[in-house]
Amino acid sequence: MEKVSDILFQIKTADESLLPALLDKYEGDDRESVKKAVNSARKRLLKLEEEDLRLEGMMKYERKYPGLFICGIDEVGRGPLAGPVMAGAVILPEGEKIRYVNDSKKLSEKKREELCALIKEKAVAWNVSAVSQERIDEVNILNATKEAMITAVNSLVTKPDVLLIDALTLPIDIKQEGIVKGDMNSISIAAASIVAKVTRDDYMKKMALKYPEYGFDRNMGYGTAEHIAAIKKYGPCPIHRKSFIGNFI
Repeated sequence: MEKVSDILFQIKTADESLLPALLDKYEGDDRESVKKAVNSARKRLLKLEEEDLRLEGMMKYERKYPGLFICGIDEVGRGPLAGPVMAGAVILPEGEKIRYVNDSKKLSEKKREELCALIKEKAVAWNVSAVSQERIDEVNILNATKEAMITAVNSLVTKPDVLLIDALTLPIDIKQEGIVKGDMNSISIAAASIVAKVTRDDYMKKMALKYPEYGFDRNMGYGTAEHIAAIKKYGPCPIHRKSFIGNFI
């Protein structure tokens, strides 16, 4: 009879594709530790199957354009009182499933950073473009967001054939589809939302070192009570959007 420790090691280290057969092999083992390991592994496989089904649902728009380079686009930073608006553009390989990719707001900071690195590694092309707070004040946030998106697309090393965009259309000569709640319904848009969010958060953390009184590492420029109180106390800093903070100064 095999040692329990050997069986547990096999279950823990088995490739996912080989795990079902391995679990079937040890299904009848009555030893408590083995039973627990088998049950735990089956639950893990079930969760992975559920995640794969979720991702399959997020690829319905991508599957409309077989054989084409599909670019997901999303922005982060339309609402903050400070800092740039940024847009991410990501082209994933056709059929690529990166588990747990989702709307960046639904992910923990740690998970976003892990997925951001994986997206950059697997992507055919990716880019993040920023439009400054000065430009936002000049042209308004909607136009600044579109500028960031267009620059992100035009800076890709691979030209996309189709753009999937979160609820916007762009004045650019590429076939495009605007998707309501795109970061929840398209894996490409969700991937773009993650790389944009991680990039902007990193920038705001650097700004927190330069302007510590505003708590940018905690609020990312959004209008929290702490942030608004700091504006009233210290006045605006150079990265504040003048058109957004008129009520606080």
